[in-house]
Parts: sequence; structure tokens; C-alpha cells
Amino acid sequence: MQTARADIFKTLQADVLRLQGIKAINNDELDNSLGPIASAFPNRSFPLGVIHELISHRQEEVAATNGFVTGLLSTIMGTNGTSLWISASRSIFPIALKNFYVDPDRFIFLDLKNEKDVVWAIDEALKCGAISAVVGELSEIDFKTSRRLQLNVERSGVTGFIVRNNSRKIGTTASVSRWKISSLPSEKDDQMPGIGFPKWRVELLRIRNGRPGTWDVKWFDGKFLPARISSNDITLGLHHLHKKKAG
Repeated sequence: MQTARADIFKTLQADVLRLQGIKAINNDELDNSLGPIASAFPNRSFPLGVIHELISHRQEEVAATNGFVTGLLSTIMGTNGTSLWISASRSIFPIALKNFYVDPDRFIFLDLKNEKDVVWAIDEALKCGAISAVVGELSEIDFKTSRRLQLNVERSGVTGFIVRNNSRKIGTTASVSRWKISSLPSEKDDQMPGIGFPKWRVELLRIRNGRPGTWDVKWFDGKFLPARISSNDITLGLHHLHKKKAG
């Protein structure tokens, strides 16, 4: 009896998510890489085929946001995926993508003249089911536009990230989630030279049918882990990184 009730509840939950534009697109590798953040999502699964919105107010937050999004994309894109990065004033330095195990040549960068052109390009790109994801840099976006973008991804299955840099008015949008990513001082082992692994404060301000929260995480060995990790973890991570570079 309990099993039957659980199955009914699971079916109803899936129906509600589908009606709200969230399809059951499974990516176990991505979900397993999210660490403590995974608990915020419906069924502990990062929503794919939807629009995610990220808010940045300072330059440090822009860099942290780009790092966080690229970390997600490194798994979303898999080994053969391609993504578009669209902006009127690009804030990402392509070679930096390698720090997150993503080759820049797997991105198509569209550098346009103004945000009106950026909105049009994002709109069209999200209709193409042959790509993995679209990252669009916009300062402003209204509800009508965000709703149109969300409808596009519900049809195509593409995942969209709208990175809002220096937005004057946040307002209401149709995005499934809203994030704010802040940089934190990186931590390094005493035996390691350099600046250490990227560390961020991840604030999930809004998530449809999920639980918003705040986490301090570190990008390490292709995963988002709690900010503090052991020296043994660092040694294993460096070994894994050297193997990737050697391959």
C-alpha cells in the first residue's frame, strides 16, 4: 500500500512539474556533481530544458557567476555538446573556460552591438535543439520576454542561462530559478603554490517547486563541494587534473 501511494505521489509530482514547464530530463553525472546544492531541486535533479537567471551587481560577482555557470556547463555539455555565449559586452575570457574542463572551441561566441540584438539572438538560439545550452548576457529583461524564452526551451529542451550584469531593476520573470553568486577567498593547502581552487557563496534566491538556500562551495575535481575539503581530497584532485591534461 505504501509503495502504491509513493508511486501515485511521484506521478502527480511529475505531472505538476511538466505543467510548469519542467520536464524530467535526467543527467545523473550533473546531479552527482552538485554536492549540497542538489537538495534544493525537485527530485534532487538540476532542472534542464528551462531558463535559469543569475544576478550580478559587482565585477567580482560577474566573474564568480561566469565560473559557476561554466562549471555547470562542463557537465551539461558532456563530451560532444556545443553551446552559444551571446552578449553585447562579453565578460568571459574564452581561455578561462579550460579551468572548468571546457574547451573554448566548443562554444560559439556571438558578440553583438546592443542588447536588443542579444535578445533576438538568444530567442532564436533557444529554439535549436541541436545545442546543449545558451548563455545570454543581459542587464534587463521583462516578464514577457522571459516567458517567450521559457516557452522556447520547453519545446527544444535546450537549457538557457540569462546572466544579468548590473541590472537596475530585477523585477519578475518567468525563469525557473534565480541565483546570486559571490566570490569568496580561495583556500589552498600549505604545500600548494598559487591561488587555490575557486570558492563561491551560492545563493539560490528562487526555485520553482524547490527549496531556496545558500551554500559556500568550492569547484574541485569537476564538482561543487562544500567549501572546506581535506588535503587528501586536494591531492586526489590534482592527480585527476594531471591525468586529464596528459590525455
